[in-house]
Amino acid sequence: MSRHTRKPLVSLVVPFHDEAEAIEAFFSTTLPILESIDTTRFEIVCVNDGSRDDTLGRLIDVAAGDPRVRIVDLTRRFGKEAALTAGIDEAAGTAVILIDADLQDPPALIPAMVERWLAGAEVVAAKRTDRRCDPLM
Repeated sequence: MSRHTRKPLVSLVVPFHDEAEAIEAFFSTTLPILESIDTTRFEIVCVNDGSRDDTLGRLIDVAAGDPRVRIVDLTRRFGKEAALTAGIDEAAGTAVILIDADLQDPPALIPAMVERWLAGAEVVAAKRTDRRCDPLM
């Protein structure tokens, strides 16, 4: 990529509902992975889906220190699908990656997904192959 060509922007859309305790782990895990991808720029669109804990306050703190982090604050809880839709609507990227804040979807897969997209794939999807680590209900 020439130095005169702007790298494509990838938007990570993340719904949050009462995830205050998970925010630090999410960003400390995800940001280094995103920063390791030198072929794209990125933004993280955080959608607060009517949280009743300190999720919004903690997201505001993160966004204040990182201009790549944007917040969409829904007026009440609309549900995950509506939160994802709101995030996609606000995303500025050429590509959008949807991921949950609880790290059950491993951010470590993002570089491979971006690589496949840059190679020409219009849609890249990941599928969980092992659920042994999921909690029992």
